[in-house]
Amino acid sequence: MPDTSQLISKQQTFRTALLKWYRKNARSLPWRDQPSLYKTVVSEFMLQQTQVKTVLPYFARWMDTLPDFATLAAAPESQVLKIWEGLGYYSRARRLHALAHAIVAFPQPPQTVDDWLALPGIGPYTAAAITSISFRVPAAVVDGNVVRILARLTADETEYRDGSTAAKAYTGLADALINRKKPGDHNQAMMELGATVCARRNPLCSACPVQKLCVADQQETPEVYPRLVTKKIEKVTVDRAWCEQRGRVILHRTSGDAKRLAHLHELPTFEQIGLAPADAKTLTLIAKKRRSITRYRITEMIYQVASSRIPKSDELIWVPRDEIESLTLSGPHRRWVRELLVKQLKT
Repeated sequence: MPDTSQLISKQQTFRTALLKWYRKNARSLPWRDQPSLYKTVVSEFMLQQTQVKTVLPYFARWMDTLPDFATLAAAPESQVLKIWEGLGYYSRARRLHALAHAIVAFPQPPQTVDDWLALPGIGPYTAAAITSISFRVPAAVVDGNVVRILARLTADETEYRDGSTAAKAYTGLADALINRKKPGDHNQAMMELGATVCARRNPLCSACPVQKLCVADQQETPEVYPRLVTKKIEKVTVDRAWCEQRGRVILHRTSGDAKRLAHLHELPTFEQIGLAPADAKTLTLIAKKRRSITRYRITEMIYQVASSRIPKSDELIWVPRDEIESLTLSGPHRRWVRELLVKQLKT
């Protein structure tokens, strides 16, 4: 870790400048404009690994349908997943659902970091965000935005294995800098600064309220920090089947005990219908899609498959065209199915 004493010695200057900037420049967001514990919790779950602009319409739809912990706890999982559809990382929705069940069992919601950490789906970052914003607990949040700010302020030359390792290393410094009178505003200001000014690429240093305290800016090397080990990009190809018969489309429904995508529907892979990769040579390629998930670059090859090659299976279901919208599909598959249905109608 770098020498942080200089920054800590100017902690009051840092806090004052940051809070003044935040009050003037904070974006108007629905979970900020009319805050509540429930809105804070839902927004924190949705914002994990997802940009604000993506979250906004989902947050509005969620609040219209599931406006409080009690309503969420009473809702069936199928409804929760349907409202979440398209946001990805569906385990977040399930954990949020489980959290609502836990919260409504209390006479009053917990207010300490340790109590929140004991609840489903709550880690150190989320516990700090919720308790600081809703209960003024002086617990610092440390995510990628905060790591980037602190690494640049101190010009930290340490190379960290990954973001989680860096976050743990910076927790002490973040706690030392937090505004103990306004911890919620301080944490939101740090996240806002990282999201809008101290960006990963082309940071707007001249607009930064703490520019004068930033060693990386003085060295004119902000984009060098933080130093993280570069992860190797892995390329993956997935072969999938498209089969439509008498107005019905074949979809694969993941079992409820699956670690990922439980109860979600997708176009079946070759493996799920008993085909081998070599079978692609005998089939017609009708779509080629690309997407990225963390370090994986995935190419999805969608082939026309005859209904006679679809085996009977509890996880393979024939869905009428007019019922597809009522099912919960992962985001990319929703788009692909809609596109292919239109394409089939035209031909």
